[in-house]
Amino acid sequence: MPRRCCANSAHMEIGARVAEARAERGVTQAQLATSIGMDRTALAKIESGSRRVAAVELVAIARELRQRVEWFVEEAPPALASYRNAQPEVAVQSIDTELDSLVRDAEFVTSRCPELVTGQPEPLPCPNTGEEAETLAISARRFLGLEPAQPAHDLSRLVASLGLLVFAVDLGEGADAGTVLLRRGGVALVNGHWRVGRRRLAAAHELGHYLVADQFSLDWRVTAPENEGIEGGLDRFARAVLLPGEDLRKRWAEWLRAPEETWRDAAVRAASHYGTDMATLARRLVEVGLVGGGRAADIRRVHTKQADIVEKNLVVRDELAPVSLPRVYEQAVLKLYRHEVITDDRALGLLRGTFDRDSLPELPPVSETEIWEVTS
Repeated sequence: MPRRCCANSAHMEIGARVAEARAERGVTQAQLATSIGMDRTALAKIESGSRRVAAVELVAIARELRQRVEWFVEEAPPALASYRNAQPEVAVQSIDTELDSLVRDAEFVTSRCPELVTGQPEPLPCPNTGEEAETLAISARRFLGLEPAQPAHDLSRLVASLGLLVFAVDLGEGADAGTVLLRRGGVALVNGHWRVGRRRLAAAHELGHYLVADQFSLDWRVTAPENEGIEGGLDRFARAVLLPGEDLRKRWAEWLRAPEETWRDAAVRAASHYGTDMATLARRLVEVGLVGGGRAADIRRVHTKQADIVEKNLVVRDELAPVSLPRVYEQAVLKLYRHEVITDDRALGLLRGTFDRDSLPELPPVSETEIWEVTS
């Protein structure tokens, strides 16, 4: 009898996941049933847990809903499961589903390539004041190997050295980012729908969550004016990581002293140099005492034009453009493929459409001796 209860529970869990994935794709029961050649009532029973789903049926469902089969049968990562249980009304969102999938992929790859993640630094105190946020940012920049005057460009590569794997996927007008701690290291997902400055700010914010060892975080809007407590502290931390105060003060004065340059020119140069949006730059300039509220409002309205890029010889960067995967993660997947630990289909799935079969490395041909050993 206990075994039957356990089986029924498993059927219900799989059924609930089928319903969740179907709803996420915006497909009705009738549409899904028709597409996989199943009677709608049979699908309804699967989703309710009153009918067992056959393996071939689950494969067809997974293919149609663009999910991997294991997503339906394996338990969710503990941090995500806890979040879903605590907030069921908001848990099933595109970022939640994407994070679930990325965490599974990352844990699969890191379990076979342990060198991918060297581990998370010892947890640091949560910043609750501006001063504490600045101190945390100084520590973070030191961990990342940045000099005091060095911009934090290529943020995904930098944070990977600390064990945080940052992915970017276009999630539409939803959450900015989220982070889940792994057994070793962590996964951060940035919404690639937004512009590069906001994407970089979100990645820096998630680095803060990672360094203070939040098991799970989901940020619907980084740097919202009303943010207080830990989120407000990490907002300031992110700005301090991207725009180190002492260097900003020095460069801002130099840019303003340049012949025929105005405060607008200085803002355009600063946003390009540090890789931030104007809203982030304006708030940081106020924090370090370089401008007042009125000038900050002016800076927020500035748009960098093509003429600015050409005349000031600015470098245009597009970090974390979707779909973006950490380079070390890509290398680990290709290593697994080269060593034939995973198939080409599995490799392409782990690489999330950024590769096609022709882009994968060529594998050495199988020798006649190996073929004979297999067939004999």
